[in-house]
Amino acid sequence: MTKLIGYARVSTRKQFTDRQEMDLLAAGVRRDDLYVDHGVSGALASRPAFDSAVVALEAGDTLVITTLDRLGRSTRNMLAFAEELRGRGTGLRVLNLGGGDVDTATPMGSMLFTIMAALGQMEHEIKRERVVDSIAKRRDAGKDLGGRPRVITDNQIRNARHLIERGDTAAQVARDLGMSRATFYRRARALGLLPNQSAVDDSRTAVDAK
Repeated sequence: MTKLIGYARVSTRKQFTDRQEMDLLAAGVRRDDLYVDHGVSGALASRPAFDSAVVALEAGDTLVITTLDRLGRSTRNMLAFAEELRGRGTGLRVLNLGGGDVDTATPMGSMLFTIMAALGQMEHEIKRERVVDSIAKRRDAGKDLGGRPRVITDNQIRNARHLIERGDTAAQVARDLGMSRATFYRRARALGLLPNQSAVDDSRTAVDAK
C-alpha cells in the first residue's frame, strides 16, 4: 500500500514546526509517517530525520514537504534528488509551490518544480549580491567618514544566515561581512540563528560531494 511520507524542518531550535506538521497532516500524511528535523540547516548534507524519511520511502510512496526550501539545496541538487526519487518509483509533492500543490509525478508538476527550483536559486543569488553590495557600500562609507569601524547590523547577520540556509558556507558569508568566522558564529548564536555546533561550515562542499 502506497504511503505519504511527510518531512518538516526548522533551522534553529527556537523555531517551531507546528504549522508545517499541521499542513502535512491535513494533506493526508499519517503522524507515524511524519519526520521532523529541529535545529538543522538545510545546507547540511546529513539531516537525520530527512535521511530517515528517504530511507522509509518505498516504490509508489510520495515524499511530502510544505515548501521547496525544506529541501534546502541548490537547483542542481534539488533536481537530482527529484530524479533520484523518480528512479526509485517514488514521488515528491510540494504543498506550496508557485501558489499551489505540486506533485512531480505528473508532467506539469515536474515542469513547474524545475522552473520554481531555478527561480529559487536565482532569488538566492540576487539576495547574496545585495548583501555583498551593502557591505561594500558600508565599507566605503566608513572610509569616507574617517575610518570609523563599520557596524554589522543584526539584520545583516540574519540575511547572511539565510544565505547559509540556502547553501553558502559560513566562511564565505563571514568574509563578505568583513568579520571572522568565529565572530559571525558568536553574533548568529546570540540572535538564536545557529545551533550550538558549527557544523554548517563548508556544508555546500559536503552537499555537492553527496
